[in-house]
Amino acid sequence: MSEPRKLEVLRAIVEDYVHSREPVGSKALVERHHLGVSSATIRNDMAALEDEGLITAPHTSAGRIPTDKGYRLFVDQISAVKPLSPAEKRAIQTLLEGSEDLDDVLDRTARLLSQLTNQVAVVQYPHLSRAVVRHIEFVLLAPRKVLIVLIADSGKVDQRVVDAGQDLSDDTLSALRTRFLTGVAGTPVAILPQHLAAVVAGCTPAERPVAMALGKGLEGLAHNSREDRMVLAGTANLARSNVDFPLSIGPVLEALEEQVVMLRLLSDMAQDPRGVAVSIGRENPYDGLAEASVVATGYGPDASAKVGILGPTRMDYPTTMAAVRAVARYLSRILGP
Repeated sequence: MSEPRKLEVLRAIVEDYVHSREPVGSKALVERHHLGVSSATIRNDMAALEDEGLITAPHTSAGRIPTDKGYRLFVDQISAVKPLSPAEKRAIQTLLEGSEDLDDVLDRTARLLSQLTNQVAVVQYPHLSRAVVRHIEFVLLAPRKVLIVLIADSGKVDQRVVDAGQDLSDDTLSALRTRFLTGVAGTPVAILPQHLAAVVAGCTPAERPVAMALGKGLEGLAHNSREDRMVLAGTANLARSNVDFPLSIGPVLEALEEQVVMLRLLSDMAQDPRGVAVSIGRENPYDGLAEASVVATGYGPDASAKVGILGPTRMDYPTTMAAVRAVARYLSRILGP
């Protein structure tokens, strides 16, 4: 069996199984694909692929389906990620460019990617421990109540209401905002608490009680910003067919619910030269994802946060890889400086 024909037969089996969800037989391959050889030769080729562990027979079926090893060889043979259609590109641009803040951008991104791939979309929040403070705002809601807003250079906006401990005027609050902003603008969020202490210490004795309350509120926002989070969309897509998860869909849903599992997996995935990372079936370190694949890529200035999809190993890898990469590029453009 020649190497090119082996890859061609494997490609045909993967494509047919992805689209039909049915085990693929030699007769179907001859009828649907112009492989230039007889049905008997295809049967021999399939036997060789099975011996190599690239395809397998589910139960007593006469047809064959790809194994994780077969999907991996297929994915590795995709020489380049195909571009999306002009209509798909316009849809991405139109939806994402109407976003107002980071939460809205990431929520739209997840919903869009889920719609493009019919899979579960996962979008990791930017690592705000690497972000710096762009702006701080204090808004007087009531004589003692202040809305604190912390804006990072990544576009992330966090806010909370604090009790200042005493009645405040707009002028007093404005002066404190200027003092805090001067002291912490451009400071990495990860070390913001250290700089806040210096700002509070530099206030007058009269200002210090209020400054301490405001500083504590900002410190809490900085702590929240360091927590890794992600946005999900399209979880219902997993339930379209029990063929894709013959053991149980439960462990996959648990992995999505336990965000730390997905966040760790996304962080550990390394992109290949095509600009995407693909983890297939039992390649996933978490046993609950043994029947699932994850396609992801980085986005943002340092590409440290990931956007991707999770779905069954039986997925349209070329289209999924293209969608993930295209959405990540638009997302980077929107969040860029």
